[in-house]
Amino acid sequence: MQAPIARIDNDSHDPYRWLENRDSDEVLDYLRAENAYLDTVLADQTELRETLFQEIKGRIRETDLSLPSPWGPYLYYQRTTVGDEYPRHYRCPRPADGSLMVDESREELLLDPNALANGGYLSLGAFTITRDHNRLAYSLDTNGDEIYRLFVKDLHSGDVEELPFDDCDGSMTWANDHQTLFFGELDDTHRPHKLYRYRLGEREAELIFNEPDGRFFIHCYRSSSERKLILLSNSKTTCEAWVLDADRPHDAFVCLAPREDGHEYYPDHGRQGGDWAWLIRSNQAGINFALYRAAEETPSREHWQTLVPHSDTVTMEGLSLNAEALTLSLREGGLPIIEVHPQGAPAYRVQLPDAAYSLHVQDTLEFESAVIRLRYEALNRPAQIRQLALANGEQQVLKETPVEGPFDADAYVSQRLWATAADGTRIPISLVARRDTLGQPAPLYLYGYGAYGESLDPWFSHARLSLLERGFVFAVAHVRGGGELGEAWYRAGKLEHKQNTFGDFIACAEFLVAEGYTMPAQLAISGGSAGGLLIGAVLNQRPDLFAAAIAEVPFVDVLNSMQNPDLPLTIAEYEEWGDPREPDVYERIKGYAPYENVRAQAYPAILAVAGYHDSRVQYWEAAKWVAKLRAHKTDDNLLLLKTDLGAGHGGMSGRYQALRDVALEYGFLLKVLGRE
Repeated sequence: MQAPIARIDNDSHDPYRWLENRDSDEVLDYLRAENAYLDTVLADQTELRETLFQEIKGRIRETDLSLPSPWGPYLYYQRTTVGDEYPRHYRCPRPADGSLMVDESREELLLDPNALANGGYLSLGAFTITRDHNRLAYSLDTNGDEIYRLFVKDLHSGDVEELPFDDCDGSMTWANDHQTLFFGELDDTHRPHKLYRYRLGEREAELIFNEPDGRFFIHCYRSSSERKLILLSNSKTTCEAWVLDADRPHDAFVCLAPREDGHEYYPDHGRQGGDWAWLIRSNQAGINFALYRAAEETPSREHWQTLVPHSDTVTMEGLSLNAEALTLSLREGGLPIIEVHPQGAPAYRVQLPDAAYSLHVQDTLEFESAVIRLRYEALNRPAQIRQLALANGEQQVLKETPVEGPFDADAYVSQRLWATAADGTRIPISLVARRDTLGQPAPLYLYGYGAYGESLDPWFSHARLSLLERGFVFAVAHVRGGGELGEAWYRAGKLEHKQNTFGDFIACAEFLVAEGYTMPAQLAISGGSAGGLLIGAVLNQRPDLFAAAIAEVPFVDVLNSMQNPDLPLTIAEYEEWGDPREPDVYERIKGYAPYENVRAQAYPAILAVAGYHDSRVQYWEAAKWVAKLRAHKTDDNLLLLKTDLGAGHGGMSGRYQALRDVALEYGFLLKVLGRE
């Protein structure tokens, strides 16, 4: 079977623009032809893909119970069952002895997404229960387009009501009267721009906030104390917060600090020094953020007092509050750090066993709790939920994600390496391999992202073991544009500095080759969304360095997308990439945009994956990119496009469906690298 050939329009600037005609027969026929071509080319891998799927599935405990969370008179938890795509949500009465023992004879099934999905796509958005524990509000996306329907369930009668509102962003926040809900609405560009207040039983919702600036997104949430509601309107560089007493939900929201360009601040409410107070993480004193305190009755900016000052070397990424302590999520030297400030006692940092890891506060539990829960994992260590005693820092592993079958973490080695970019900047690399793999060039899977200040901290993967056991090395390039080394690291890889992201990734690949970990003929690269832009750019700049590439929902048509303000998210993205209506910005983006820079040269084998209902990166970005590559590349290497016609940005929604997608991608790599 020959590869599909996309027709070429007369538009010399964008000859495949016709692929943007969503739902047209011509476009759907083309996408289906690409899917059929992929199936034909990879048909000889049917048995291998099934082997990979069964391997990965065999390592996962299919029937399992999540760690119960105590709240009020109940334990809340989820249970996965063999054969089911989604976990079910339950609760049972809280044991009098303070244990986390689940009483299955008295448990209540709160929500069963398997029944709601009925074999189709399903994404659960909000899942929030009133403080009196009598009602559940939840939201569902059944297409993958991230537009949600809203529901309220009476937990005593079991009655479910669908709320009569359209174009919802999926957020739902209860006030303390157990009757009033706040929810967000999307505009035509898929931006949460309006907040509504709805009282159960009424026919209409009241619009209480409308954000007209296309750069700003709104979000409503409860404070840690559960005494306040916080409405945050923020762009990528500026924030404005409005607050409301959760016991008086029909009052007006009050602004903490009017927006000021470049000022980001994130408030929370709790007890500090024995009094109710506002705690605000703000960058007004420097890009790495500081922590401020304001009395509950005087929250405005002129009353903020410095609690933890700005540091030039440590970034303050987050704040968690409860009655016993405030907990800071920091980043220093490329690693996440948890620093606890107990009430009336010296601060301390949480101690951990590995050199490179992922760590965050997973749950602060109830506001009056003396403990919180941390999630900790490394490339060679399955995720652990650790209980931290706030008063003294004692840790207890409550649950470790099981790996079924033979598994020995000590059989794998995890390393932190450093490459050097062209400008002399040192770029961290996290790497994992079987101990007996290192010492000679091996097939290596290099992953990258590098955008929005997001950090790719090391994470464990059951699926990845299938590659490691076949002799692969896995590595993550922590390139500029991400947040691994703080705010300055992010800023050094955005806007006019975006080429640093691509240069850093190439430098990491060259380092891994030079140090003998791999060779170009065995080097595969991968990234998704903005990481797909990274992959597309480095393929144009250094195609000789790689043997294979996987681009997941890749943002490869960045120049055309950024010139279309009617597309979801475009205006908000100006602060990340720049506004191409400015001539210098246009030329800068044009200089690296993957679609524009495809040219007549040999490319590695490429697998591109798109979601037809993706509202963040439109399906046509991958389709147009692949079509242009087919027309220009000078090699015979595989070029495949897979469009999930029933999925969105995150791919297929069920856990088994997702594993089959991984098996297909791994099979592709094994085929291209000759490791079948």
